[in-house]
Amino acid sequence: MASILDEYEDSLSRSAVLQTGCPSVGIPHSGYVSAHLEKEVPIFTKQRVDFTPSERITSLVVSCNQLCMSLGKDTLLRIDLGKASEPNRVELGRKDDAKVHKMFLDHTGSHLLVALSSTEVLYMNRNGQKARPLARWKGQLVESVGWNKAMGNESSTGPILVGTAQGQIFEAELSASEGGLFGPAPDLYFRPLYVLNEEGGPAPVCSLEAERGPDGRGFVIATTRQRLFQFIGRAVEDTEAQGFAGLFAAYTDHPPPFREFPSNLGYSELAFYTPKLRSAPRAFAWMMGDGVLYGSLDCGRPDSLLSEERVWEYPAGVGPGANPPLAIVLTQFHFLLLLADRVEAVCTLTGQVVLRDHFLEKFGPLRHMVKDSSTGHLWAYTERAVFRYHVQREARDVWRTYLDMNRFDLAKEYCRERPDCLDTVLAREADFCFRQHRYLESARCYALTQSYFEEIALKFLEARQEEALAEFLQRKLAGLKPTERTQATLLTTWLTELYLSRLGALQGDPDALTLYRDTRECFRTFLSSPRHKEWLFASRASIHELLASHGDTEHMVYFAVIMQDYERVVAYHCQHEAYEEALAVLARHRDPQLFYKFSPILIRHIPRQLVDAWIEMGSRLDARQLIPALVNYSQGGEAQQVSQAIRYMEFCVNVLGETEQAIHNYLLSLYARGQPASLLAYLEQAGASPHRVHYDLKYALRLCAEHGHHRACVHVYKVLELYEEAVDLALQVDVDLAKQCADLPEEDEELRKKLWLKIARHVVQEEEDVQTAMACLASCPLLKIEDVLPFFPDFVTIDHFKEAICSSLKAYNHHIQELQREMEEATASAQRIRRDLQELRGRYGTVEPQDKCSTCDFPLLNRPFYLFLCGHMFHADCLLQAVRPGLPAYKQARLEELQRKLGAAPPPTKGSVKAKEAEAGAAAVGPSREQLKADLDELVAAECVYCGELMIRSIDQPFIDPQRYEEEHLSWL
Repeated sequence: MASILDEYEDSLSRSAVLQTGCPSVGIPHSGYVSAHLEKEVPIFTKQRVDFTPSERITSLVVSCNQLCMSLGKDTLLRIDLGKASEPNRVELGRKDDAKVHKMFLDHTGSHLLVALSSTEVLYMNRNGQKARPLARWKGQLVESVGWNKAMGNESSTGPILVGTAQGQIFEAELSASEGGLFGPAPDLYFRPLYVLNEEGGPAPVCSLEAERGPDGRGFVIATTRQRLFQFIGRAVEDTEAQGFAGLFAAYTDHPPPFREFPSNLGYSELAFYTPKLRSAPRAFAWMMGDGVLYGSLDCGRPDSLLSEERVWEYPAGVGPGANPPLAIVLTQFHFLLLLADRVEAVCTLTGQVVLRDHFLEKFGPLRHMVKDSSTGHLWAYTERAVFRYHVQREARDVWRTYLDMNRFDLAKEYCRERPDCLDTVLAREADFCFRQHRYLESARCYALTQSYFEEIALKFLEARQEEALAEFLQRKLAGLKPTERTQATLLTTWLTELYLSRLGALQGDPDALTLYRDTRECFRTFLSSPRHKEWLFASRASIHELLASHGDTEHMVYFAVIMQDYERVVAYHCQHEAYEEALAVLARHRDPQLFYKFSPILIRHIPRQLVDAWIEMGSRLDARQLIPALVNYSQGGEAQQVSQAIRYMEFCVNVLGETEQAIHNYLLSLYARGQPASLLAYLEQAGASPHRVHYDLKYALRLCAEHGHHRACVHVYKVLELYEEAVDLALQVDVDLAKQCADLPEEDEELRKKLWLKIARHVVQEEEDVQTAMACLASCPLLKIEDVLPFFPDFVTIDHFKEAICSSLKAYNHHIQELQREMEEATASAQRIRRDLQELRGRYGTVEPQDKCSTCDFPLLNRPFYLFLCGHMFHADCLLQAVRPGLPAYKQARLEELQRKLGAAPPPTKGSVKAKEAEAGAAAVGPSREQLKADLDELVAAECVYCGELMIRSIDQPFIDPQRYEEEHLSWL
């Protein structure tokens, strides 16, 4: 058999194209160029299936990509459309004249019901190969089946509803289990639930649909020829047989709500539209006598599922009588009516016919049309051919229809991915809102379009709608790109002008106080908006000029704060003599540059508060840059001015630990002028090391001399190590101070003696105090009585020096005894050394035959070796190799020289006479071989390589040479 489904190579195919769901509407729009780069794909494309049936087709159903058709009266053809080349043909084996009345296939494509005209029903499962009669169903001509989408699966249908030609609704359940001769029947039960009636009595149940809402409620819609019934209720889940009995039981005493239309086709058909990935249907279409009842399905409504209902009349030439519709299928925006010779598609939004697709007479009249809800494909068939409709991009032009209906939200939803169409919708919505005097909404829409900016702005200006114009400008500003700086400057400036003009007009009106406050709040929101911050910052100069031209100082300050232009804010406060407010701004934002700039002004008016702010800033401020402000402030010389300057300088030195010389010099000058008592304390705290003090010593010396601070000068002399000058100046102040200075040069005894002699001369000659002079002599051990005697006058008697002379003689005697004792100790030490050398010459060591070298671990006696007193033994070459890396460079050079000379020296010869002659000749040329060996031993074997200083010096060296570390590391892997 040829391929059942060949979509792309069928020469007999014929396409019916629907380009749009509604008439085109030409709307000019700017900013976009509409150009179709590819051929527009039709919405509905018909294609004939490459299939020639062996018998006439009597019925066809499709679901979940499973197609079933009945051929003649005894053949059933099942096709998995995923494997269209492998059809499954099943013979029903009927011997009577019964014909196939209708077929029903569930949503999973697994359960097939075949209703025969003989009131019998056959059941076949997808995996079965045999049609099984349903005994409980016998006697009922089935017209419709309501499948259970919530509970049905491949093995069981779950509770389902069955509508018959007698108007009865039954509940049944089918199982796919294959039983033997005595196995279970597929129909588990079949019980009546309800009877649908029209005015004349029971009426055939033409359609049945069962759904379950998200809240667990059940919904059943059933139709007869003229009525549409709704059954709504919660299914009883506690009973053994879970099904629809509880739902229908609620309508035992009163009929369910229904819609009725008088005209009659003799039948009706109900179609649902269920979008993909959703379980609940969204729309319905009921084909009945008066036309097509179309509407939405809302499972949340308590009384009725149907909403937004409307009746679309049949197109011209269609209806009860000569050309009735045979079937209906529903898509997202169209319903398709099947007639005997054509298919007509009607837009559900406008009711217009958008497609008339005629079929060739050679295929015969059309029989029915069905939809596969899983794929969205539509199937129509005649007795000799099968056709399939593809639905592609059905919603692409729906936006135009919604646009003509002024349903802008829906229009925007369906053209969201098409910027040119979206711009058209927004422009139309903006015009519509403008005509309706909804100016703010119009401005918001205009701002999203590509319409000409000047044209829109003029429209609002002519209508005197400054508020709407401001809204339009704000939204345009928010949509600018970072590169559009010129446009941003224009918009921000214009918006500022609009707000200022409006605030100026409202400010003097007491009746508009609330409006003024609201406008001011909007203006401040605009100025502080993070979205506009970049643009406002770029045009801040223009905005400041506008604020100044309107005299709005309040917003000038507010805008400057937002832009972090604190310099302007502080300058404004200073100009208005609000110094504390200016300092508060500085302290709050902690900008060092602003402190440097405004401190000269603020310190003249609020010095204490400013110094407090400086101290709070701490190390953020560079004290050197504040010195000019302090100098200008402290030039007045008042105690308060100097004290504030000293307070900050002391904070910098004592707390921040400043080491800058300028800061310390300035503090010295402040101390010298205003607080002399603190000057000496500062100098002493700074220390006496000239390399560690942070002030200029020469400047400090000149400063102290100018102001007559002699003690401070003495301290500076001491730091400068000018001890003679320090003593000379200290003698003018205090002798004790001079004594302290004289003891400072501890390492220079001559200088100390000279300084003490100056003190002694001053005491004797200036003060004429012999007792004090003797005390000086006792204070300095360097002075002797003979040193100070020349300073005394001639009339002084020996009695004054008796004790000093006796002490001096005792000291000389004690010194002589100390020298004698040191000589005796040196003699005894020399004798001990001689004795140790004699003992060392007689020491020896024993080497056993099994002893090994401490380095290479080979027998020691195989080669020349060295034996150390510590017990370590080394081959001569092993010791040389171990010692060489630890020797300094010059010793390594010396070692190489000795080895070279030793190798070049002639070997010793036998015989005493010849040996002495050879040694004498070698001595004449250079060092002898024995001398070279002795020098080599002294260099290499002076100490054990493991026990001597060489090992101690190598303690910080790595075990592995860094240059060979990588090689050694790889060798261990």
